[in-house]
Amino acid sequence: MAEDGSGNRNAVTDNRTTEGTARNGAAGDHTLTVTDNRTGQTYELPIEDGTIRATDLRQIKTGPDDFGLMSYDPAFVNTAACRSAITYIDGDKGILQYRGYPIEQLAERSTFLEVAYLLIYGALPTREQLDAWRDQITHHTFVHENVKDIMRAFRHDAHPMGMLVSTVGALSTFYPEAKQIQDAAAREYQTYRLIAKVPTIAAFTYRHSRGLPYVYPDNDLSYPGNFLSMLFKMSEAKYRPDPALEQALDVLFILHADHEQNASTSAVRAVGATEVDPYSALAAGVAALYGPLHGGANEAVLKMLREIGTKDRVPEFLKGVEAGERKLMGFGHRVYKSYDPRAKAIKQVADDVFQVTGVNPLLEIALELERIALEDDYFITRKLYPNVDFYSGLIYEAMGLPMGMFPVMFAIPRTAGWIAQWLEHTADEEQRIARPRQLYTGPLDLDYVPIEQRTK
Repeated sequence: MAEDGSGNRNAVTDNRTTEGTARNGAAGDHTLTVTDNRTGQTYELPIEDGTIRATDLRQIKTGPDDFGLMSYDPAFVNTAACRSAITYIDGDKGILQYRGYPIEQLAERSTFLEVAYLLIYGALPTREQLDAWRDQITHHTFVHENVKDIMRAFRHDAHPMGMLVSTVGALSTFYPEAKQIQDAAAREYQTYRLIAKVPTIAAFTYRHSRGLPYVYPDNDLSYPGNFLSMLFKMSEAKYRPDPALEQALDVLFILHADHEQNASTSAVRAVGATEVDPYSALAAGVAALYGPLHGGANEAVLKMLREIGTKDRVPEFLKGVEAGERKLMGFGHRVYKSYDPRAKAIKQVADDVFQVTGVNPLLEIALELERIALEDDYFITRKLYPNVDFYSGLIYEAMGLPMGMFPVMFAIPRTAGWIAQWLEHTADEEQRIARPRQLYTGPLDLDYVPIEQRTK
């Protein structure tokens, strides 16, 4: 039974699980029967893929002037806004798959550019397809010299994400043909450009924050190797990335490439629904990722570990968490109710990186925190397991990156996922410009008061 705001109770019968009152024979097995006790009227709503269409509620009215029933779902916690064949998540079982491939297999056996191709085109590439794809990405890594001028205009201490969101958006002015979003060839060119140029812009934000000259792409290197070169190359004639760091970065990029309909992906889709160019749509995704509740979680983990200070203070800290006095960062996830499958892969990456860079002194605290939390009934019953952010910040810091770069490192691989989602949304004939409804709670029919007569 469901109750509306007036205290009336409405009867709801799921005809998949009970005989109910279905009126259409076998068809009733996939319907929801709703009785509106305000009017006594009964409605039968189709169930498809475990959902009902919100617009089907509009027929439930108290009279001809009634707009119709709406669903109220703050933050869209139980609303499917699209159909997608890109990423599958089963949070209860700890499953994450790209186009049907388990993330564990892709992280172990694939490369980021292979995974980017998979996300965008829907299948793993053949050798010939991968070579052609890699060639396209490699030859679009350079940015227009005016892009450098835009970035030089920022203050020396500008946040890298602020620079990234502005510069990605500015790319739309360099490629006006990107507005032709119904042109398949134009869409493909922007795909190449974004995946190729975002790492270049990202590296430039780091160099800018360090007061260092920008380093041009080196197309002889791999995708992650080229990025490391643009970050860290100094006076050497040729930068040679450490193979372990190069591989670790490639795996990190795979793990962060897409994650279903999160805040930034939803922003890309919503802005893209206006039929704007993909640079502007992706800039919206970068802006959403800028928020500390989305792209800043690994930074929060490092701050927490520094606050704990030493391994022997971990039990005291966890008691504070249980008492509601402290927050445990890097544990739990809005989607996952078991171990984040990305966290398993990232632990191996951390070991590989620390063998090259030396162990981050915070690692000992992190390991002890994880060990105790995974044995404590308080955290087990609440399904609080480490997520991907728990170790990623330690890895990036060990590689020499400041905290301000952490969300930028997230944005680079997520560009592939954002583009795949934007392309899918653009081709979806059911989609149109996003326009959520609201429940208005303000006053009505006020008379205008001249300023001389207004009081506080």
